[in-house]
Amino acid sequence: MAMPIRVKTIWFKKGGERTAEEIAGAVATTAWRVADKAIDNLGRENYDIITPDRGFKLIAEFLAFLVHYCDRMAYATLPPERRAAVLQAVSNRLAEVMEQNVREVVGKDDPRNYKQEFIDFLNRRFADYAEFEFPDDDKASFPALRFLGLQIREEMGDDDKTWVMDQIMDIEMPEMMGTVRKSFKGLLSDAPVKRGFGSPDMLPPE
Repeated sequence: MAMPIRVKTIWFKKGGERTAEEIAGAVATTAWRVADKAIDNLGRENYDIITPDRGFKLIAEFLAFLVHYCDRMAYATLPPERRAAVLQAVSNRLAEVMEQNVREVVGKDDPRNYKQEFIDFLNRRFADYAEFEFPDDDKASFPALRFLGLQIREEMGDDDKTWVMDQIMDIEMPEMMGTVRKSFKGLLSDAPVKRGFGSPDMLPPE
């Protein structure tokens, strides 16, 4: 059994609130680790990941869901300007991490701009997930989880399509969301505003 992921939720910092970049660094690290762990879990359950390309596509889908989930939590607790700064910083940091990891596989001479491609992908998924309800801050609606499951299913081989959605919706995502929620909400302890947890307008990453 894999060891649980330790997350950073409290910083002992004096002299003002944490910057968006500080929050982004911690949250991006947590989100990447839980997404990578989910890929490892799929492999342990004999789902066929096969190639780094498929693995990165699956990680991107998990991250897009988790970034949007963070945006829902930020919408419920932060003023608009602070929310925008934090979510753009998280998205930008994850794009940097994605590019770094992809280039370790494809090489530094590959001319593609993987960072921008990932940000463009996040924008598309933000528009998709904006259509779904997240009833409160510890769960997503069944349609939102089903949409994610369908995206993962689409990337899998034919032998894995039948059961992978159940694995994602019932096993992987509850654990991933719980870990990210613990990290993100702990780091937003300076939030001065409380609002409903409804459906926010799409917030495109820069």
